Amino acid sequence: MSITTQKAGAAAHAEADVIVNYKPAYIAMLCLGFFYVGIRIYEQYFGWKAGLDSFAPEFQTYWLNLMWTELPLEFIAFCGIGGYLWKTRDRNIDAVTPREEMRRLLTLVGWLLVYAFTVYWGASYFTEQDGTWHQTVIRDTDFTPSHILEFYLSYPIYIIAGWGAFMYARTRIPMFAKNISIPFLMFFAGPFMIFPNIGLNEWGHTFWFMEELFTAPLHWGFVFFGWFALAVFGVTLQVLGRVIELSKEYEQDVLKV
Repeated sequence: MSITTQKAGAAAHAEADVIVNYKPAYIAMLCLGFFYVGIRIYEQYFGWKAGLDSFAPEFQTYWLNLMWTELPLEFIAFCGIGGYLWKTRDRNIDAVTPREEMRRLLTLVGWLLVYAFTVYWGASYFTEQDGTWHQTVIRDTDFTPSHILEFYLSYPIYIIAGWGAFMYARTRIPMFAKNISIPFLMFFAGPFMIFPNIGLNEWGHTFWFMEELFTAPLHWGFVFFGWFALAVFGVTLQVLGRVIELSKEYEQDVLKV
């Protein structure tokens, strides 16, 4: 066997032996960060230039075309990620070794990091700047430049990330595959329900003249469902509890050897 072949085999073995690998999560957050900054710059320029009059031709060009493009792509991504994770699921979940389960749990932490990152941008940054936009600019349509990026872009992105994390756990980690985790379900379903709540929000703003205050009763639904994100602490306790159990099993195996 040549030295090159031996080195390649050793590298492949080392890669397969890695338990903690957050590089994909970091790359995903870096790419998303650049994307969010880019669309914010786009909003800053074309929001004032072509986003103040929904009846103007340039509004159709720069904003409605953007919305009709992003929504189908997000739906395809949602179905594609869920379908892929389900199709490639572990069909013999009971045979997962403790070491492999530990690796999958830590991979789930990477999914949750990406989810938290997207939730911040969608439910915090873009939501806050939306309030500023509508306190400054009088809306003449529900599909404002701010809403097109907030409600119909950043919210679906964090929903897709949460869906991916939930499906990864359900299809690959025994403790989540055998039973439905209530904290995990709340952690995903709560922020997800913010998206349907948008319909109530737009309906209310259409029929009532009201200030863009986050304390307004019409916005309470966003706060209520947003609080469900606190269930992340329950998910964390479940994951850490299982990590501790697996660590003890590993220590016992080492002592036996």
